[in-house]
Amino acid sequence: MKPTRARIRRRLLPALALIALSTVVAPPAGADAGPRPAGADAGPFPAGADAGAPSPLDWKPCAQGPDDAPGKELDQAGARCAQLTVPLDHSRPGGRTITLALSRLPATDRARRIGTMVLNSGGPGESSLGMPLRTRAAMKDVAARYDLIGLDPRFVGRSTPLDCGWPIGLWLRSPGATRARFDHQVAVQRDLAERCARRHADVLPYANTRDTARDIDLVRRVLGERRISFLGYSYGSYLGAVYTQMFPGRTDRVVLDSAGDPDTWGPRAQQGTEDEAERALRGWAAWAARRHGTYGLGATPARVLATVDAIVAAAQDRPLRVGRYEVDEQAVPYILSVGSGNDRSAARAEFSATVRTLNEAAHRRPAAPGPELDGFLTFILTSAGSPLAGPAAAIICGDRAAPRDPDVYWNDIERSRARHPLFGPLKNTIWPCAFWPNQPRERLTRVANPTPALIVAATGDTATTYQGSEAMHRALTGSRLLTLRGAVAHGIYGEYGNACVDAEVNAYLATGALPAADPTCRP
Repeated sequence: MKPTRARIRRRLLPALALIALSTVVAPPAGADAGPRPAGADAGPFPAGADAGAPSPLDWKPCAQGPDDAPGKELDQAGARCAQLTVPLDHSRPGGRTITLALSRLPATDRARRIGTMVLNSGGPGESSLGMPLRTRAAMKDVAARYDLIGLDPRFVGRSTPLDCGWPIGLWLRSPGATRARFDHQVAVQRDLAERCARRHADVLPYANTRDTARDIDLVRRVLGERRISFLGYSYGSYLGAVYTQMFPGRTDRVVLDSAGDPDTWGPRAQQGTEDEAERALRGWAAWAARRHGTYGLGATPARVLATVDAIVAAAQDRPLRVGRYEVDEQAVPYILSVGSGNDRSAARAEFSATVRTLNEAAHRRPAAPGPELDGFLTFILTSAGSPLAGPAAAIICGDRAAPRDPDVYWNDIERSRARHPLFGPLKNTIWPCAFWPNQPRERLTRVANPTPALIVAATGDTATTYQGSEAMHRALTGSRLLTLRGAVAHGIYGEYGNACVDAEVNAYLATGALPAADPTCRP
Protein backbone atom coordinates (compact mmCIF):
# COMPACT_ATOMS: atom_id res chain seq x y z
CA MET A 1 0.00 0.00 0.00
CA LYS A 2 2.81 2.41 0.73
CA PRO A 3 4.19 2.41 -2.84
CA THR A 4 0.74 3.32 -4.15
CA ARG A 5 0.48 6.27 -1.79
CA ALA A 6 3.93 7.45 -2.77
CA ARG A 7 2.95 7.41 -6.43
CA ILE A 8 -0.29 9.25 -5.71
CA ARG A 9 1.58 11.90 -3.76
CA ARG A 10 4.23 12.36 -6.45
CA ARG A 11 1.49 12.91 -9.02
CA LEU A 12 -0.88 14.78 -6.72
CA LEU A 13 -0.60 17.99 -8.60
CA PRO A 14 1.76 16.46 -10.99
CA ALA A 15 3.77 19.44 -10.33
CA LEU A 16 6.19 21.14 -12.58
CA ALA A 17 9.53 20.77 -11.18
CA LEU A 18 10.89 24.29 -11.05
CA ILE A 19 12.11 27.38 -8.45
CA ALA A 20 14.94 32.35 -6.86
CA LEU A 21 18.06 35.56 -5.31
CA SER A 22 17.41 37.52 -2.41
CA THR A 23 19.98 37.84 0.27
CA VAL A 24 17.20 37.49 2.78
CA VAL A 25 19.78 36.11 5.12
CA ALA A 26 23.47 36.90 5.17
CA PRO A 27 25.88 34.36 3.69
CA PRO A 28 27.94 32.33 6.10
CA ALA A 29 31.17 33.75 7.38
CA GLY A 30 33.77 33.84 4.63
CA ALA A 31 31.25 33.41 1.80
CA ASP A 32 31.59 35.74 -1.14
CA ALA A 33 28.26 37.53 -1.48
CA GLY A 34 29.62 39.48 -4.46
CA PRO A 35 27.54 41.64 -6.78
CA ARG A 36 24.03 40.51 -7.60
CA PRO A 37 24.20 38.38 -10.74
CA ALA A 38 22.22 39.37 -13.80
CA GLY A 39 18.70 37.99 -13.66
CA ALA A 40 18.78 37.46 -9.89
CA ASP A 41 15.41 37.77 -8.23
CA ALA A 42 15.79 39.91 -5.13
CA GLY A 43 12.14 39.89 -4.14
CA PRO A 44 10.59 42.38 -1.73
CA PHE A 45 12.59 41.53 1.40
CA PRO A 46 15.75 43.53 2.09
CA ALA A 47 19.11 41.94 2.59
CA GLY A 48 19.21 43.36 6.10
CA ALA A 49 16.21 41.28 7.23
CA ASP A 50 18.50 38.79 8.93
CA ALA A 51 17.92 37.65 12.48
CA GLY A 52 21.49 36.39 12.78
CA ALA A 53 22.91 32.90 12.64
CA PRO A 54 20.41 30.07 13.21
CA SER A 55 20.83 28.02 16.36
CA PRO A 56 22.87 24.81 16.01
CA LEU A 57 20.88 21.67 15.31
CA ASP A 58 20.39 19.05 18.01
CA TRP A 59 20.59 15.74 16.15
CA LYS A 60 18.61 12.92 17.78
CA PRO A 61 17.20 9.50 16.85
CA CYS A 62 14.45 9.78 14.24
CA ALA A 63 11.95 7.27 15.63
CA GLN A 64 9.23 9.00 17.64
CA GLY A 65 7.82 5.87 19.21
CA PRO A 66 7.60 2.09 18.90
CA ASP A 67 5.18 2.30 15.94
CA ASP A 68 7.22 4.80 13.93
CA ALA A 69 8.44 2.49 11.17
CA PRO A 70 9.91 5.25 8.93
CA GLY A 71 11.81 6.70 11.87
CA LYS A 72 13.15 3.30 12.85
CA GLU A 73 14.30 2.69 9.28
CA LEU A 74 16.21 5.97 9.30
CA ASP A 75 17.80 5.14 12.66
CA GLN A 76 18.86 1.70 11.51
CA ALA A 77 20.55 3.24 8.48
CA GLY A 78 22.58 5.58 10.69
CA ALA A 79 20.54 8.74 10.09
CA ARG A 80 19.66 11.31 12.72
CA CYS A 81 16.88 13.89 12.85
CA ALA A 82 16.53 17.45 14.12
CA GLN A 83 14.15 20.40 14.25
CA LEU A 84 15.09 23.82 12.87
CA THR A 85 13.20 26.93 13.97
CA VAL A 86 12.58 29.42 11.14
CA PRO A 87 10.52 32.62 10.81
CA LEU A 88 6.94 32.20 9.67
CA ASP A 89 7.38 35.50 7.83
CA HIS A 90 10.93 35.95 6.56
CA SER A 91 10.42 39.71 6.37
CA ARG A 92 9.88 39.66 10.17
CA PRO A 93 12.69 37.43 11.42
CA GLY A 94 12.02 38.36 15.03
CA GLY A 95 8.35 37.41 14.90
CA ARG A 96 6.38 34.20 15.00
CA THR A 97 8.29 31.02 14.22
CA ILE A 98 7.57 27.54 12.87
CA THR A 99 9.71 24.40 12.84
CA LEU A 100 11.14 22.29 10.05
CA ALA A 101 11.92 18.59 10.41
CA LEU A 102 15.21 17.34 8.95
CA SER A 103 16.98 14.04 8.65
CA ARG A 104 20.67 13.57 7.85
CA LEU A 105 22.34 10.46 6.51
CA PRO A 106 26.03 11.36 6.82
CA ALA A 107 28.73 10.67 4.28
CA THR A 108 30.76 7.60 5.13
CA ASP A 109 33.72 8.40 2.85
CA ARG A 110 34.75 11.51 4.79
CA ALA A 111 38.13 11.72 3.09
CA ARG A 112 36.45 12.29 -0.29
CA ARG A 113 33.32 14.04 0.95
CA ILE A 114 31.78 16.32 -1.70
CA GLY A 115 29.27 18.15 0.48
CA THR A 116 25.61 18.27 1.50
CA MET A 117 22.68 17.41 -0.75
CA VAL A 118 19.16 18.62 0.10
CA LEU A 119 16.35 16.40 -1.20
CA ASN A 120 12.72 17.05 -2.14
CA SER A 121 10.21 14.42 -3.24
CA GLY A 122 7.71 16.79 -4.86
CA GLY A 123 3.98 17.15 -4.43
CA PRO A 124 3.93 19.87 -3.26
CA GLY A 125 3.18 18.46 0.14
CA GLU A 126 5.20 15.26 -0.03
CA SER A 127 7.28 14.46 3.02
CA SER A 128 10.97 14.12 2.18
CA LEU A 129 12.24 13.12 5.62
CA GLY A 130 12.80 9.49 4.59
CA MET A 131 14.13 10.32 1.15
CA PRO A 132 17.85 9.89 2.02
CA LEU A 133 17.36 6.12 2.14
CA ARG A 134 15.90 5.93 -1.38
CA THR A 135 18.44 8.40 -2.71
CA ARG A 136 21.36 6.51 -1.21
CA ALA A 137 20.22 3.37 -3.04
CA ALA A 138 19.99 5.27 -6.35
CA MET A 139 23.39 6.94 -5.92
CA LYS A 140 25.20 3.67 -5.21
CA ASP A 141 28.85 4.29 -4.32
CA VAL A 142 28.56 8.05 -4.85
CA ALA A 143 26.24 8.33 -1.84
CA ALA A 144 29.16 7.70 0.52
CA ARG A 145 30.56 11.12 -0.43
CA TYR A 146 27.48 13.17 0.49
CA ASP A 147 25.58 14.14 3.59
CA LEU A 148 22.00 13.50 2.45
CA ILE A 149 19.39 15.82 3.96
CA GLY A 150 15.72 14.91 4.00
CA LEU A 151 13.72 18.08 4.66
CA ASP A 152 10.01 18.24 5.31
CA PRO A 153 9.13 21.68 3.88
CA ARG A 154 7.14 24.14 5.93
CA PHE A 155 3.67 22.79 6.83
CA VAL A 156 4.50 19.30 5.49
CA GLY A 157 5.02 16.01 7.32
CA ARG A 158 6.76 16.45 10.67
CA SER A 159 7.29 20.16 10.19
CA THR A 160 4.71 22.56 11.65
CA PRO A 161 1.54 21.07 10.11
CA LEU A 162 -1.19 22.58 7.99
CA ASP A 163 -4.21 20.30 7.64
CA CYS A 164 -7.33 21.75 6.03
CA GLY A 165 -9.39 18.71 6.97
CA TRP A 166 -10.57 17.55 3.56
CA PRO A 167 -9.80 14.54 1.36
CA ILE A 168 -7.79 14.92 -1.79
CA GLY A 169 -10.66 13.32 -3.67
CA LEU A 170 -12.90 16.32 -3.02
CA TRP A 171 -10.31 18.56 -4.66
CA LEU A 172 -8.83 16.63 -7.61
CA ARG A 173 -12.02 15.79 -9.44
CA SER A 174 -13.40 16.05 -12.94
CA PRO A 175 -16.31 18.50 -13.17
CA GLY A 176 -18.81 16.01 -14.57
CA ALA A 177 -20.84 15.95 -17.76
CA THR A 178 -23.32 18.78 -17.17
CA ARG A 179 -23.33 22.42 -16.07
CA ALA A 180 -25.39 21.44 -13.03
CA ARG A 181 -22.69 19.02 -11.88
CA PHE A 182 -20.01 21.61 -12.55
CA ASP A 183 -21.95 24.15 -10.47
CA HIS A 184 -22.04 21.61 -7.65
CA GLN A 185 -18.28 21.22 -7.98
CA VAL A 186 -17.90 25.01 -7.79
CA ALA A 187 -19.75 24.94 -4.46
CA VAL A 188 -17.52 22.10 -3.23
CA GLN A 189 -14.33 23.98 -4.14
CA ARG A 190 -15.59 27.16 -2.47
CA ASP A 191 -16.35 25.17 0.68
CA LEU A 192 -12.87 23.61 0.67
CA ALA A 193 -11.23 27.03 0.52
CA GLU A 194 -13.46 28.37 3.29
CA ARG A 195 -12.77 25.36 5.51
CA CYS A 196 -9.03 25.81 5.08
CA ALA A 197 -9.32 29.52 5.83
CA ARG A 198 -11.25 28.86 9.05
CA ARG A 199 -8.46 26.59 10.27
CA HIS A 200 -5.35 28.36 9.02
CA ALA A 201 -6.08 31.92 7.86
CA ASP A 202 -3.13 33.18 9.93
CA VAL A 203 -0.50 31.05 8.18
CA LEU A 204 -1.87 30.54 4.65
CA PRO A 205 -0.10 33.67 3.30
CA TYR A 206 3.23 32.06 4.23
CA ALA A 207 2.66 28.74 2.47
CA ASN A 208 4.45 29.21 -0.84
CA THR A 209 7.54 28.17 -2.78
CA ARG A 210 9.55 31.33 -2.24
CA ASP A 211 9.36 31.07 1.55
CA THR A 212 10.27 27.38 1.27
CA ALA A 213 13.35 28.37 -0.74
CA ARG A 214 14.28 30.83 2.00
CA ASP A 215 13.93 28.00 4.51
CA ILE A 216 16.33 25.89 2.45
CA ASP A 217 18.91 28.64 2.57
CA LEU A 218 18.60 28.75 6.37
CA VAL A 219 19.22 25.00 6.36
CA ARG A 220 22.33 25.60 4.27
CA ARG A 221 23.55 28.18 6.75
CA VAL A 222 22.91 26.14 9.88
CA LEU A 223 24.78 23.21 8.30
CA GLY A 224 27.75 25.52 7.73
CA GLU A 225 27.80 24.99 3.97
CA ARG A 226 28.86 27.65 1.49
CA ARG A 227 27.01 25.75 -1.23
CA ILE A 228 24.60 22.83 -1.29
CA SER A 229 23.71 20.26 -3.89
CA PHE A 230 20.02 19.62 -4.61
CA LEU A 231 17.92 16.75 -5.96
CA GLY A 232 14.23 17.38 -6.59
CA TYR A 233 11.44 15.50 -8.34
CA SER A 234 8.38 17.01 -10.02
CA TYR A 235 7.38 20.04 -7.89
CA GLY A 236 10.73 19.55 -6.15
CA SER A 237 12.38 20.49 -9.44
CA TYR A 238 10.44 23.75 -9.48
CA LEU A 239 11.49 24.38 -5.89
CA GLY A 240 15.12 23.72 -6.78
CA ALA A 241 14.98 26.07 -9.77
CA VAL A 242 13.41 28.83 -7.67
CA TYR A 243 16.18 28.38 -5.11
CA THR A 244 18.82 28.88 -7.81
CA GLN A 245 17.07 32.07 -8.87
CA MET A 246 16.68 33.50 -5.38
CA PHE A 247 20.11 32.42 -4.13
CA PRO A 248 22.53 32.31 -7.06
CA GLY A 249 25.94 30.88 -6.36
CA ARG A 250 24.68 28.83 -3.42
CA THR A 251 24.36 25.53 -5.30
CA ASP A 252 26.91 22.93 -6.35
CA ARG A 253 25.32 19.99 -8.20
CA VAL A 254 21.65 20.27 -9.11
CA VAL A 255 19.45 17.48 -10.48
CA LEU A 256 15.88 18.34 -11.49
CA ASP A 257 13.87 15.22 -12.33
CA SER A 258 10.54 15.44 -14.20
CA ALA A 259 10.67 19.20 -14.42
CA GLY A 260 7.91 21.36 -15.84
CA ASP A 261 7.71 24.79 -17.39
CA PRO A 262 8.45 27.30 -14.61
CA ASP A 263 6.37 29.96 -16.36
CA THR A 264 3.18 27.89 -16.18
CA TRP A 265 3.49 26.71 -12.55
CA GLY A 266 0.36 27.33 -10.52
CA PRO A 267 -3.30 26.31 -10.17
CA ARG A 268 -3.77 25.77 -13.92
CA ALA A 269 -0.51 24.00 -14.65
CA GLN A 270 -2.30 20.89 -15.92
CA GLN A 271 -3.85 22.70 -18.85
CA GLY A 272 -2.23 21.49 -22.04
CA THR A 273 -1.31 18.00 -20.81
CA GLU A 274 -4.35 16.31 -22.37
CA ASP A 275 -2.53 14.91 -25.41
CA GLU A 276 0.11 13.21 -23.25
CA ALA A 277 -2.57 11.72 -21.00
CA GLU A 278 -4.49 10.30 -23.94
CA ARG A 279 -1.37 8.88 -25.61
CA ALA A 280 -0.46 7.15 -22.36
CA LEU A 281 -3.95 5.68 -22.06
CA ARG A 282 -3.77 4.39 -25.64
CA GLY A 283 -0.34 2.89 -24.97
CA TRP A 284 -1.69 1.07 -21.93
CA ALA A 285 -4.72 -0.13 -23.94
CA ALA A 286 -2.38 -1.78 -26.47
CA TRP A 287 -0.52 -3.48 -23.60
CA ALA A 288 -3.75 -4.68 -21.99
CA ALA A 289 -5.15 -5.95 -25.31
CA ARG A 290 -2.17 -8.28 -25.65
CA ARG A 291 -3.14 -9.68 -22.23
CA HIS A 292 -6.86 -10.00 -22.76
CA GLY A 293 -6.71 -13.55 -21.41
CA THR A 294 -5.50 -12.18 -18.07
CA TYR A 295 -7.57 -9.03 -17.64
CA GLY A 296 -10.56 -9.53 -19.95
CA LEU A 297 -10.70 -5.90 -21.03
CA GLY A 298 -10.69 -6.40 -24.80
CA ALA A 299 -8.65 -8.25 -27.41
CA THR A 300 -7.76 -5.09 -29.35
CA PRO A 301 -6.75 -1.61 -28.21
CA ALA A 302 -10.03 -0.23 -29.54
CA ARG A 303 -12.02 -2.73 -27.47
CA VAL A 304 -10.01 -1.93 -24.34
CA LEU A 305 -10.75 1.77 -24.83
CA ALA A 306 -14.41 0.91 -25.40
CA THR A 307 -14.36 -0.82 -22.00
CA VAL A 308 -12.98 2.36 -20.47
CA ASP A 309 -15.71 4.41 -22.15
CA ALA A 310 -18.33 2.05 -20.78
CA ILE A 311 -16.93 2.46 -17.26
CA VAL A 312 -17.11 6.25 -17.60
CA ALA A 313 -20.69 6.07 -18.91
CA ALA A 314 -21.78 3.76 -16.08
CA ALA A 315 -20.30 6.13 -13.51
CA GLN A 316 -22.20 9.00 -15.10
CA ASP A 317 -25.39 7.01 -14.66
CA ARG A 318 -24.71 6.33 -10.98
CA PRO A 319 -21.64 5.86 -8.77
CA LEU A 320 -19.76 2.57 -9.01
CA ARG A 321 -19.68 0.45 -5.88
CA VAL A 322 -16.07 -0.69 -5.33
CA GLY A 323 -15.77 -2.52 -2.04
CA ARG A 324 -16.76 -0.03 0.65
CA TYR A 325 -16.44 2.97 -1.66
CA GLU A 326 -18.62 4.74 -4.18
CA VAL A 327 -16.61 5.97 -7.16
CA ASP A 328 -18.51 8.59 -9.15
CA GLU A 329 -18.06 10.14 -12.58
CA GLN A 330 -15.92 12.90 -11.12
CA ALA A 331 -13.42 10.48 -9.54
CA VAL A 332 -13.10 8.00 -12.42
CA PRO A 333 -11.15 10.30 -14.82
CA TYR A 334 -8.62 11.11 -12.09
CA ILE A 335 -8.10 7.40 -11.36
CA LEU A 336 -7.60 6.72 -15.07
CA SER A 337 -5.20 9.64 -15.48
CA VAL A 338 -2.99 8.64 -12.55
CA GLY A 339 -3.04 4.92 -13.31
CA SER A 340 -2.04 5.14 -16.97
CA GLY A 341 0.93 7.46 -16.40
CA ASN A 342 3.66 4.79 -16.05
CA ASP A 343 4.54 2.25 -18.73
CA ARG A 344 6.57 -0.16 -16.60
CA SER A 345 5.09 -3.65 -16.67
CA ALA A 346 4.35 -3.74 -12.93
CA ALA A 347 2.54 -0.40 -13.08
CA ARG A 348 0.53 -1.42 -16.14
CA ALA A 349 -0.42 -4.71 -14.53
CA GLU A 350 -1.59 -2.88 -11.42
CA PHE A 351 -3.60 -0.40 -13.48
CA SER A 352 -5.12 -3.19 -15.57
CA ALA A 353 -6.31 -4.86 -12.37
CA THR A 354 -7.84 -1.54 -11.31
CA VAL A 355 -9.72 -1.17 -14.61
CA ARG A 356 -10.89 -4.78 -14.37
CA THR A 357 -12.36 -4.03 -10.94
CA LEU A 358 -14.01 -0.85 -12.19
CA ASN A 359 -15.41 -2.81 -15.12
CA GLU A 360 -17.00 -5.30 -12.73
CA ALA A 361 -18.53 -2.42 -10.80
CA ALA A 362 -19.76 -0.84 -14.04
CA HIS A 363 -21.68 -4.05 -14.76
CA ARG A 364 -23.13 -3.81 -11.23
CA ARG A 365 -21.35 -6.96 -10.15
CA PRO A 366 -19.51 -7.34 -6.84
CA ALA A 367 -16.17 -5.53 -7.18
CA ALA A 368 -13.71 -6.08 -4.37
CA PRO A 369 -10.56 -3.95 -4.76
CA GLY A 370 -7.17 -5.51 -4.28
CA PRO A 371 -4.78 -4.04 -1.71
CA GLU A 372 -3.31 -1.47 -4.12
CA LEU A 373 -6.66 -0.09 -5.34
CA ASP A 374 -8.07 -0.17 -1.82
CA GLY A 375 -5.09 1.88 -0.62
CA PHE A 376 -5.54 4.30 -3.51
CA LEU A 377 -9.23 4.84 -2.77
CA THR A 378 -8.59 5.14 0.95
CA PHE A 379 -6.01 7.82 0.27
CA ILE A 380 -8.09 9.95 -2.09
CA LEU A 381 -11.59 9.46 -0.67
CA THR A 382 -11.03 9.60 3.09
CA SER A 383 -9.24 11.80 5.58
CA ALA A 384 -6.08 9.68 5.11
CA GLY A 385 -4.90 12.11 2.43
CA SER A 386 -5.91 15.27 4.27
CA PRO A 387 -2.46 16.06 5.75
CA LEU A 388 -1.09 16.15 2.20
CA ALA A 389 -4.01 17.90 0.50
CA GLY A 390 -3.92 20.99 2.72
CA PRO A 391 -0.28 22.04 2.28
CA ALA A 392 -0.34 21.08 -1.40
CA ALA A 393 -3.32 23.32 -2.11
CA ALA A 394 -1.96 26.10 0.09
CA ILE A 395 1.38 26.19 -1.73
CA ILE A 396 -0.17 26.06 -5.20
CA CYS A 397 -2.72 28.76 -4.38
CA GLY A 398 -0.09 30.79 -2.53
CA ASP A 399 2.27 30.87 -5.50
CA ARG A 400 -0.06 32.14 -8.19
CA ALA A 401 -3.55 33.64 -8.22
CA ALA A 402 -6.29 31.74 -10.04
CA PRO A 403 -9.23 33.19 -12.00
CA ARG A 404 -12.17 33.90 -9.70
CA ASP A 405 -14.99 33.61 -12.23
CA PRO A 406 -16.40 30.05 -12.54
CA ASP A 407 -17.43 30.79 -16.14
CA VAL A 408 -13.75 31.00 -17.10
CA TYR A 409 -13.35 27.37 -16.09
CA TRP A 410 -16.63 26.21 -17.61
CA ASN A 411 -15.75 27.75 -20.96
CA ASP A 412 -12.34 26.06 -20.90
CA ILE A 413 -13.95 22.76 -19.94
CA GLU A 414 -16.42 22.90 -22.80
CA ARG A 415 -13.73 23.84 -25.32
CA SER A 416 -11.49 20.99 -24.19
CA ARG A 417 -14.31 18.45 -23.97
CA ALA A 418 -14.86 18.44 -27.71
CA ARG A 419 -11.34 17.19 -28.43
CA HIS A 420 -10.53 15.47 -25.13
CA PRO A 421 -13.82 14.18 -23.68
CA LEU A 422 -12.21 12.15 -20.89
CA PHE A 423 -9.22 14.19 -19.73
CA GLY A 424 -10.04 17.69 -21.02
CA PRO A 425 -12.58 18.50 -18.28
CA LEU A 426 -10.26 17.08 -15.60
CA LYS A 427 -7.30 19.19 -16.72
CA ASN A 428 -9.32 22.42 -16.98
CA THR A 429 -11.61 22.25 -13.97
CA ILE A 430 -11.90 24.65 -11.05
CA TRP A 431 -9.85 24.28 -7.85
CA PRO A 432 -10.08 25.81 -4.37
CA CYS A 433 -7.58 28.45 -5.51
CA ALA A 434 -10.48 30.25 -7.23
CA PHE A 435 -11.83 31.06 -3.75
CA TRP A 436 -8.59 31.21 -1.77
CA PRO A 437 -8.79 33.73 1.09
CA ASN A 438 -5.50 35.47 0.31
CA GLN A 439 -3.74 36.58 -2.84
CA PRO A 440 -0.07 35.58 -3.26
CA ARG A 441 2.25 37.83 -1.24
CA GLU A 442 4.82 37.92 -4.05
CA ARG A 443 4.87 37.62 -7.79
CA LEU A 444 5.61 34.27 -9.37
CA THR A 445 9.34 33.69 -9.69
CA ARG A 446 10.71 34.10 -13.18
CA VAL A 447 13.40 31.46 -13.55
CA ALA A 448 16.16 32.69 -15.86
CA ASN A 449 19.77 32.11 -14.83
CA PRO A 450 22.92 30.22 -15.88
CA THR A 451 23.03 27.73 -12.98
CA PRO A 452 24.57 24.41 -14.06
CA ALA A 453 21.98 21.68 -13.60
CA LEU A 454 21.06 18.28 -15.00
CA ILE A 455 17.39 18.08 -15.99
CA VAL A 456 15.98 14.56 -16.35
CA ALA A 457 12.84 14.04 -18.45
CA ALA A 458 10.82 11.30 -20.14
CA THR A 459 9.25 12.08 -23.49
CA GLY A 460 5.94 10.51 -22.43
CA ASP A 461 5.56 12.20 -19.03
CA THR A 462 1.85 12.92 -18.55
CA ALA A 463 2.27 15.12 -15.48
CA THR A 464 5.14 17.50 -16.18
CA THR A 465 5.44 17.13 -19.90
CA TYR A 466 8.62 16.83 -21.92
CA GLN A 467 7.88 20.23 -23.43
CA GLY A 468 7.85 21.59 -19.88
CA SER A 469 11.28 20.11 -19.21
CA GLU A 470 12.54 21.68 -22.42
CA ALA A 471 11.24 25.03 -21.14
CA MET A 472 13.13 24.52 -17.88
CA HIS A 473 16.25 23.71 -19.88
CA ARG A 474 15.89 27.01 -21.75
CA ALA A 475 15.32 28.91 -18.49
CA LEU A 476 18.47 27.45 -16.88
CA THR A 477 20.93 28.30 -19.60
CA GLY A 478 23.79 26.40 -17.97
CA SER A 479 21.82 23.14 -17.81
CA ARG A 480 21.84 19.91 -19.75
CA LEU A 481 18.70 17.92 -20.61
CA LEU A 482 18.93 14.15 -20.10
CA THR A 483 16.10 12.58 -22.11
CA LEU A 484 14.58 9.15 -21.56
CA ARG A 485 13.06 8.70 -24.97
CA GLY A 486 10.00 6.57 -25.65
CA ALA A 487 9.03 6.13 -21.99
CA VAL A 488 5.89 7.06 -20.07
CA ALA A 489 7.20 7.95 -16.63
CA HIS A 490 7.14 10.63 -13.94
CA GLY A 491 10.05 10.33 -11.53
CA ILE A 492 12.94 8.64 -13.35
CA TYR A 493 16.31 8.70 -11.60
CA GLY A 494 16.49 5.79 -9.18
CA GLU A 495 12.79 5.06 -9.69
CA TYR A 496 12.08 4.01 -13.25
CA GLY A 497 14.90 1.49 -13.36
CA ASN A 498 16.80 2.80 -16.38
CA ALA A 499 20.50 2.01 -15.97
CA CYS A 500 21.54 4.62 -18.55
CA VAL A 501 19.76 7.48 -16.74
CA ASP A 502 21.04 6.39 -13.34
CA ALA A 503 24.62 6.16 -14.63
CA GLU A 504 24.48 9.62 -16.24
CA VAL A 505 23.16 11.22 -13.06
CA ASN A 506 25.65 9.45 -10.83
CA ALA A 507 28.55 10.44 -13.05
CA TYR A 508 27.50 14.07 -12.72
CA LEU A 509 27.09 13.79 -8.95
CA ALA A 510 30.52 12.18 -8.65
CA THR A 511 32.48 14.60 -10.83
CA GLY A 512 30.42 17.77 -10.98
CA ALA A 513 30.93 17.80 -14.75
CA LEU A 514 27.81 18.06 -16.88
CA PRO A 515 27.69 16.10 -20.16
CA ALA A 516 29.21 17.93 -23.11
CA ALA A 517 25.86 17.75 -24.92
CA ASP A 518 22.28 16.81 -24.04
CA PRO A 519 22.34 13.01 -23.63
CA THR A 520 19.61 10.55 -24.56
CA CYS A 521 18.70 7.20 -23.00
CA ARG A 522 16.12 4.63 -24.04
CA PRO A 523 14.04 2.12 -22.07
